[in-house]
Amino acid sequence: MWGVKRCLVGYTGGIEEQPTYQNIGDYTEALFIEYDKDSTDLGTILRAWMSQASPYPQKCQYRTALWYLNEEQEYQMKSFVSNMAGGKYVDVEAATQFFMAEEYHQNFLAKQNAGIFY
Repeated sequence: MWGVKRCLVGYTGGIEEQPTYQNIGDYTEALFIEYDKDSTDLGTILRAWMSQASPYPQKCQYRTALWYLNEEQEYQMKSFVSNMAGGKYVDVEAATQFFMAEEYHQNFLAKQNAGIFY
């Protein structure tokens, strides 16, 4: 889809080691998106994300957040968030270690649509 190379479901933002869905601790469920910068840009990704996000107060596991890898992404994300609803309930933070979620979480909707249930 529009320059996205891969998406991985996982956990980030916490300090414990090896989070799992059953033991998520202080982590947030997250999506790691790798995209082709020649085919799309961060703004397009952010707008698509916002169309699916639910920016309201939630516990740590489900909070609405963006993690940046560099100063350019930080600027773009903070600008984007401040322009939509004044940035309310969306955290923008430096990326921390990303732990891939269990296999049954990867491509979850496709698996559900194919009748594969866990």
